[in-house]
Amino acid sequence: MDTSRSKEFFERMLGESPRAYANIRGSSQYPDLVGMALFFRAMKGTVVFVEVLNLPVDSGKCGQEFFGFHIHEGGKCEGNAQDEFADTGMHLNPDGCIHPEHMGDLPPLMAAKDGYGWMVFFTDKFTPEDVKGRTIVVHRQPDNFSTQPSGNSGVKIGCGEIN
Repeated sequence: MDTSRSKEFFERMLGESPRAYANIRGSSQYPDLVGMALFFRAMKGTVVFVEVLNLPVDSGKCGQEFFGFHIHEGGKCEGNAQDEFADTGMHLNPDGCIHPEHMGDLPPLMAAKDGYGWMVFFTDKFTPEDVKGRTIVVHRQPDNFSTQPSGNSGVKIGCGEIN
C-alpha cells in the first residue's frame, strides 16, 4: 500500500512527521485488508490519520459499512486458532474507565462501498508516545458504545502494531 502521498500531506499540514505509526494487516479470513495509522502530536493531544483498503462491506444500499476501531493494550498482532489477534488483549484502559471512555476507544471506521476507509480525528485521551508498543484493531462489527467492557464489536479482522 503506497501511503507516501497521504503521509506527505499530513506532514505538510501538521508541520511534523508522525511520532508513531502502525501498518495494519488483515486476518487470514481477510488477507486483502491492508492499511496504516499515523499518530501526530498536535496541541495537547494527537491527530490520528487512518487509511484502510479492502474492508469487507456488505452489498446492497443499506449494507454494513461501519467497523469497530480501538487501540488495544497488547503489543503483538498474534494469537491462536480461536482468535488470530488474541495477544492484543482488551481495549487500552489504564484508568479503569467504563466503555466507551477507555483511552483506546476510537471513532468507528466507515468504509465506502468499495471497502476503502479513511478518517482523521483529534483526541486528547492519549499522545503518540502513550500508544507506542500497543496495537490498533479493526473489528468486523461497529461498536455499540454501550455494551461492557468493549462495545460488542465482534471478531478482530485487522491489526497493526504501533511503533
